[in-house]
Amino acid sequence: MSTAPPTTTRRLPLAGALRLGRPSDIWFKPACSVVAAVAPPNLALLALGRLDLAMYTMAGSLCALYGHNRPYPARARTLAWVILGMVGGLAAALTAASLTTDAVVLVTVGALMAAVQKVLCDATRVGPPGNVVLTFISSASLFAPQTLGQVPGHAGLALAAGAWAWLVGMAPGLLRPHGPERRATAQALNATAAYADTRRTATGTGTGGGHDRARAAAAAAVQAAWQSLLATGARTDRTRRALEHLVVRAEVALAAPADADPALLRGWARALGGTGRVPRVAGADDDLLGIDAELSAPRRPLWRRLGPLAPFAVRTALGCALAGYASLALGVGRPYWALVTAASLYQANVTLTWSRGVQRVVGNLLGVLVFAAVVPLAHLHPAALVLCCLAFNFGAEALIGRNYWLGSVCVTPMALLVTEFARTQDAGQLITERVVDTLVGALVGFATAVVVTNRRAGDRIGDALTAVEQAREQAARLLAGPQPAPRALEAARRALSAALADLRAAADAASGEWWQRALPQERVVLAEQSGHRTLAATVRRQGAHSWDGARTTEDVRP
Repeated sequence: MSTAPPTTTRRLPLAGALRLGRPSDIWFKPACSVVAAVAPPNLALLALGRLDLAMYTMAGSLCALYGHNRPYPARARTLAWVILGMVGGLAAALTAASLTTDAVVLVTVGALMAAVQKVLCDATRVGPPGNVVLTFISSASLFAPQTLGQVPGHAGLALAAGAWAWLVGMAPGLLRPHGPERRATAQALNATAAYADTRRTATGTGTGGGHDRARAAAAAAVQAAWQSLLATGARTDRTRRALEHLVVRAEVALAAPADADPALLRGWARALGGTGRVPRVAGADDDLLGIDAELSAPRRPLWRRLGPLAPFAVRTALGCALAGYASLALGVGRPYWALVTAASLYQANVTLTWSRGVQRVVGNLLGVLVFAAVVPLAHLHPAALVLCCLAFNFGAEALIGRNYWLGSVCVTPMALLVTEFARTQDAGQLITERVVDTLVGALVGFATAVVVTNRRAGDRIGDALTAVEQAREQAARLLAGPQPAPRALEAARRALSAALADLRAAADAASGEWWQRALPQERVVLAEQSGHRTLAATVRRQGAHSWDGARTTEDVRP
């Protein structure tokens, strides 16, 4: 790998960072779930005249935001771990708050907790909203007046609200037990159909920006579908098995798009909507030969997954600490806002971190204007305060999928209103402090991301290239044989497909990282081209994947 300095120009996007995307297919699910999880505890506290305790119940209630893309058996485990992590972080923060009032010490504790939460959420791939909600709760709790004797009771309130959030998160499974898997499979089918369309309309070699983006999107969708289906670790369910057959068809279309039938793929995707029957591909008994090995393979130990995240841990700890210290130096009474702003920035690389910073600043500045307009209404009665918070909870989750800044327009007034549960405060001071902390946290946080380099991003490309080359050679050796074993050929195809997806993810992440040696872009392109050619040859060698035999389908009941 070359050690020459990079020659590419680093661009910091502005308009692109604020561009709105399409809403998520399930935008209403997290939005409704968070309202259902937050409303009963808050209304109960309102009836009891103890809204000052709402911060603790909201810690547990906000766990309902997690796990909406996971199958319900996996979601049950994920939500349980998130709730335990939330309550554990809250208890640790409250304990620190009860032992000291030194703001510098509390900021340091908050920064270290933010780093731990960041790497654990990334290593376990807990999914959105990631570490930000956990860090918001624990950081705010560090500055809540507390005695050591109050900690168990307040943590207990969070645990009780978390148990209710767990029930809210699991309740949709009673009506649509395979909903997440069906959605992930439909997205994979639609994405590969779009890729097949670009391949059929492309000229020459079929390469180009749109073609490559479609292929990357299709590969990501297929990998996400497999992660969803394999998360439960079981294949005895007939519906899940039928969905696995469909994802194999999407994977085959990704490998050989010229042979695929986009209309058929989209027809299968449409059939997966709602609670109707799941299409079953006829003659697909051998499609899942390569999955047994994947299910039986040991999972990577957590400590192995934590190692590559060390630069992000350092960035988060240092950036959050410096942002909090800067806020204290400016005399702001809530340095945890600057800390949380810095923690929310850190993405896969510096370029994405910049984009998130732009989104955070724009969303927060607009959000304080919304707060200024709404706060007179919220001050009319405690019930109005609770209802305003619920409305902003819904709005934040309904909008954040289109762009982070749009969701922040609702998150910011909600966070400001939460501070008024204990007592009414001066709105002008709240707005001023929030604006200052947002700017301080964004500037210090981004500067830290630039200074703390991630040299491992380039190393990951080298490892991914090696994995692709080895997987391609294995598949090529099998293809060179007279009669390769179907199970071995299918396993080799799946291994090559996964290696190519990892290579593209590594290249995308490294391309936005700064201060590192030049990336082997030409080698990556050649590895992807040869890998996809080998995939196509592998698919054509497997008679079980003929599209003619796939046109006749049966249905299985959900």
